[in-house]
Amino acid sequence: MDKLTKFLVSCRMTQMVSNQELLKLIQVINNSSGNVLAGLKYLQVVFGQGKFDKFLLLFRSIDLANVEALNFWDPMYPKQLRQIYNPPALLFYKGKKNLLLSNCLSIVGSRKASEYSFHCVAGLVPKIVDRYTVVSGLATGVDTWAHQATLDHLGNTIAVIGSSLDVAYPNKNAKLQQRIASTGLLLSEYPPGSQIKPWHFPQRNRIIAGLSEKVIVTEAKLKSGALITAELALDSNREVLAVPGRIDSALSAGCNKLIQDGAIPLINFNEI
Repeated sequence: MDKLTKFLVSCRMTQMVSNQELLKLIQVINNSSGNVLAGLKYLQVVFGQGKFDKFLLLFRSIDLANVEALNFWDPMYPKQLRQIYNPPALLFYKGKKNLLLSNCLSIVGSRKASEYSFHCVAGLVPKIVDRYTVVSGLATGVDTWAHQATLDHLGNTIAVIGSSLDVAYPNKNAKLQQRIASTGLLLSEYPPGSQIKPWHFPQRNRIIAGLSEKVIVTEAKLKSGALITAELALDSNREVLAVPGRIDSALSAGCNKLIQDGAIPLINFNEI
């Protein structure tokens, strides 16, 4: 890691500096010709002396061994991800970071998806693995199937997780998470040692959408993480494709609504 990244990672690992504050720190340091001391002075003003003293104690005790990360201005940081609202200032990673510069397509859907999604993923992935890196969120259901199918067809996959890289969540995906870290790319904006919070997962979805040229939704309820990802993708001018489903199925209600609102109905996997 370069000097700026080490500084930002140490700040983040104190658990006292938010992502938005990190983005401001990057701006302050850039305006000071890369002087990280300007960042410390900025935090001193923002925190006040008492909180800043506590921060410094934590900051100086941070161990960066085995931590891999890249910052917002790193050449490996995807340009399209910089364009989203509240982009991650840091990406913690394990695996092949060069996949960040590949053409990415995300596949998302319900955690409690039906066999309909399973068959859609099984039919879709072989059509795209030679052209796209498949991105998903390592949740149960569609995410898991998308990652597994891609690996089984010797493709590249990126898992964007809502926990830190040192935590397997859900636990039953621990082996899959390890496999992706070894053969693909595991990403998180949360530093090692972070506690899992409920809002991490919808926040994670903006990264999935931001990395991708196209977002495919196989099944989703009207209120679901997959639908949030699709809406974020539309907001970022990404192409959203939705698999149409039965009008009496709650799991297809989200996809059918996306199509009604202008998403592309995915009815032929050969046309992607």
